[in-house]
Parts: sequence; structure tokens; C-alpha cells
Amino acid sequence: MTSLYLLAAGRKSAEVTDWAARVGWLVGLALFVALVYWLMREGWKWRGTLQSDLPELVAAPDDPGPVKLEMTGRYHGSTTAGQWLDRIVAHGLGTRSRVELTLTDAGLEVVRPGASDFFVPAGRLRGARLDKGIAGKVLTEGGLLVVTWEHGDRLIDSGFRSDRAAEHSDWVDALNQMINKTEGAR
Repeated sequence: MTSLYLLAAGRKSAEVTDWAARVGWLVGLALFVALVYWLMREGWKWRGTLQSDLPELVAAPDDPGPVKLEMTGRYHGSTTAGQWLDRIVAHGLGTRSRVELTLTDAGLEVVRPGASDFFVPAGRLRGARLDKGIAGKVLTEGGLLVVTWEHGDRLIDSGFRSDRAAEHSDWVDALNQMINKTEGAR
């Protein structure tokens, strides 16, 4: 009997969970996440304010002419030309989205469901190349079609990824031929 008494005396009950401390930590963590999200959003808005000198985007003409190439895929964003991390957010250019590209003699039409559509006139196109990254998005080498164009007094790189990556090189060839013809006509 004595051994049972010693055994029972040696056992301790489990500690009671301190729910107030746990709830406090969860509320603190939620507030921290909300603060970080708010700071990111304010930074995005501030970047848009700094880029407010960028003119409005051009709308596509009513009759752009016959279609040379079409592509569906993803729009990964626009940056200052040559600076793949300097994202442009003014006029919705920083919003990633699905995209439908159409190349005509008039220029490049960019249709983005859920975001602002825009048009790059043929005279404003400056170059096209295959690259691996833009605006913080990194893909395999040559996995991104980057189109350089002039808007206002800025050169802008816009990154696109086709649903069928094999057609990227056709786009680079067609765009660069169009640019060379346009520059030769000036």
C-alpha cells in the first residue's frame, strides 16, 4: 500500500493549456501579417505615384489590318527597359494576367482579361528577344518573350509567356522584321 501511495504522490497532472497566451500569439501574428500586407500595398501605390508621368496607354485602332500572328499565354509584367526588376505599375502594367497577343501591320495588340488592354503601334516597337526573367519572375532560358517598346519618353520591356513556348522564336523573328521595316521607312 505504501508503494501505491508513493507512486501516486510521484505523479503530477498535465499542465493546463494557457489559452489566453495562445490566442494572444495568434492575434499578434495576424496583426503582423496584416501590417506586412498593408506595407506592401502602400509600396505598390507609391511606385504608381512615382510613375504617374507615364502617359495613358494607347487603345487598339478599330481596323488594325490583317493578323500576322496570334498568341495566348501569360503577361508577366512590364519593367524599365534593361532593368528586369524595376517593375512599372502605372496604368495597370504591373498586373500579371492571362493575355491574348495579336500582331498586325498596325502594331501589337495586348488583350488582358481582368486587366487594362493596350496597343503598341508599330512605330513604337523597338525590339524583341527571348529571355529568362522579368519583374521578379524567372523562367528557363528563353522561356519568356520580351518586347521592348517606347511609351512617352521611356523604353519599356514587357514579358509574355505563350501557352506553346515553341512559338516564341516566331514572334521574335516577326517583331524584329517589322521593326527593321519600320525603321527603314523613316
